[in-house]
Amino acid sequence: MELLPFWLCLGFHFLTVEWRNQSGMVTAASQGGCKLVDGVADCRGQNLSSVPSNLPPFPHTLILDANPLKILWNHSLQHYPLLETLSLHSCQLQRVGRDAFQEQVHLRSLALPDNALSESYKETAAAFRRLQGLWRLDLSGNSLTEDMVALMLQNLSSLESVCLARNTIMRLDDSVFEGLGQLRELDLQRNYIFEIEGGAFDGLTELRHLNLAYNNLPCIVDFSLTQLRLLNVSYNALEWFLASAEEAAFELETLDLSHNQLLFFPLLPQSSKLHTLLLRDNNMGFYRDLYNTSSPREMVAQFLLVDGNVTNITTVNLWEEFASSDLADLRFLDMSQNQFQYLPNGFLKKMPALSHLNLNQNCLIALHIREHEPPEALTELDLSQNQLSELHLAPGLPGCLRSLRSFNLSSNQLLGVPTGLFADASNITTVDMSHNQISLCPQPAGLASMSPPSCVDFRNVTSLRSLSLEGCGLGALQDCSFQGTALTHLDLSGNWGVLNGSTAPLQNIAPTLQVLSLKNVGLSSSFMELDFSGFRNLRDLDLSGNSLTSFPRFRGSLALQTLDLRRNSLTAIPQRAVSEQLMRSLRTIYLSQNPYDCCWVEGWGDLQRLHSITDLAMVTCNLSSKVIRLIDLPRGMPQDCKWERVDMGLLYLVLILPSCVTLLVACTVIFLIFKKPLLQVIKSRCHWSSVY
Repeated sequence: MELLPFWLCLGFHFLTVEWRNQSGMVTAASQGGCKLVDGVADCRGQNLSSVPSNLPPFPHTLILDANPLKILWNHSLQHYPLLETLSLHSCQLQRVGRDAFQEQVHLRSLALPDNALSESYKETAAAFRRLQGLWRLDLSGNSLTEDMVALMLQNLSSLESVCLARNTIMRLDDSVFEGLGQLRELDLQRNYIFEIEGGAFDGLTELRHLNLAYNNLPCIVDFSLTQLRLLNVSYNALEWFLASAEEAAFELETLDLSHNQLLFFPLLPQSSKLHTLLLRDNNMGFYRDLYNTSSPREMVAQFLLVDGNVTNITTVNLWEEFASSDLADLRFLDMSQNQFQYLPNGFLKKMPALSHLNLNQNCLIALHIREHEPPEALTELDLSQNQLSELHLAPGLPGCLRSLRSFNLSSNQLLGVPTGLFADASNITTVDMSHNQISLCPQPAGLASMSPPSCVDFRNVTSLRSLSLEGCGLGALQDCSFQGTALTHLDLSGNWGVLNGSTAPLQNIAPTLQVLSLKNVGLSSSFMELDFSGFRNLRDLDLSGNSLTSFPRFRGSLALQTLDLRRNSLTAIPQRAVSEQLMRSLRTIYLSQNPYDCCWVEGWGDLQRLHSITDLAMVTCNLSSKVIRLIDLPRGMPQDCKWERVDMGLLYLVLILPSCVTLLVACTVIFLIFKKPLLQVIKSRCHWSSVY
């Protein structure tokens, strides 16, 4: 009877734990530190050598990742008949027992990545045959070959998603995926695939997403997967991509051919729903204007396709490969990092829905803006890092860039742009013209009469918010260069003398500016203090790479959060700046690479308490001809600084006065010795006795 209360309490405890598990509350499992949350048993990283057998019997998800199981024994999972998801990531599995999944009739998702299943793949394949209701299978990173994969996937007709990434598959034939009629997603990236036989994917009638990235495919010819919506063949060795010449309707929406060795624009399906085409980092170009072809035969290439005893010949027009492609729905086109020297007439006209066009890092020399080229739907155009020296705007095309929001022309050879180009771009918000030798309107009176180069006019572009003019060789700005704009971001870095020591040219946009970069613009000590008092909304200010000797002035309300003063000539920071302004709003300040005087660093303590100096470890100061890191300075004023803090005028007076008195007395004595008559007269008048 004495033990009755104990057993009652123990029973009440177990009932409470069971109720909490069923209601979804977090409780510690009975072994290995596993946790059960809403039917998910999480046992990852518990150093388990076997599947725990005494967890509650009702979890639908069991996670055993990062445990050294090595072997999944027969009937290891028999205590969990309701499992729907099982994850065994990085468990060092070398073997899966034939009956390991005998009781798992409800299992829908099985993840076995980064194991060693190639060691006993036949036994593992036998175990998989129990999983007739499996939907998702992840076998990535198991060193599997194509023959192993074919055996493991046999009779798994219910599969909808298979991941075989990071294995050692080298070629695909029609036997690898045989019987997978329900498969919708197939991931084969990061293998060694160099050949895909015809018909390898013919049985996958429901396949929608196919990932073949990071393989060794040399070409794709007669592409005929009409049901596919996404195809990723990036990071291969493709030199050709030719779709089937048949007029079948393709469902393809996204095609990624980036980072290959394509020589020509891909031959795309004649009827498709393609909206994203990625061609970045290839060797493509258009060549019709570069070669004198006297015969149409010189403009075609013929491909000999051998499939068993059947031989087909495909003829392709090399110079107009885009002409027969269906690009009507294309919205995103990336052709960057190629060798395009020009765009053929009518090329962009075939893409009326195009909104994003990336042509950076090519060899474009000139761009002609014609009717419907670029299309009216275009919102983002990147032409940076080309060799553009000319932009041609066809006359009578008002509003040709009306939808454009972002225009990148940086790192070209432009001397100007067509008159009124930005005036028509009524929705443009971002322009980057950095690293072009341009000038801004209005020009100084002495240069206004010069026709070439023409100036670029940003005045009254009311939608413009971000403008980058770094390294454009700009002269001194006029006070109205940005009149009528509401710029929030402006970069004038690398334009020596652009402000001529005053912020007056920026007063029109001072109330709206939030980010301003004036790096390396020639601000020097002769300009005394820069006044940013009118920049009420300024958050980020970059003044690095100048020769400032005084701290910029900030008065009134201050929103400044980031200030960069590196590589200037500052010797001290005024105490008023630290205590009154910087501590109020500043969150980040860069102060290194300045010749600070160690005896004038009182403000550092306040800044250090705010953790504002991002580069504090690199800030140094000069003390008695020595360079010392600021963080290594002793607390309190160094001994060498005490003499420097004394009033030097008073010090000099104290040192010089005794010397002057001594010198005066000496001079008087000498004078009296050599003037005896005068001395005698003085004595007689004073009636002094004489010993002479």
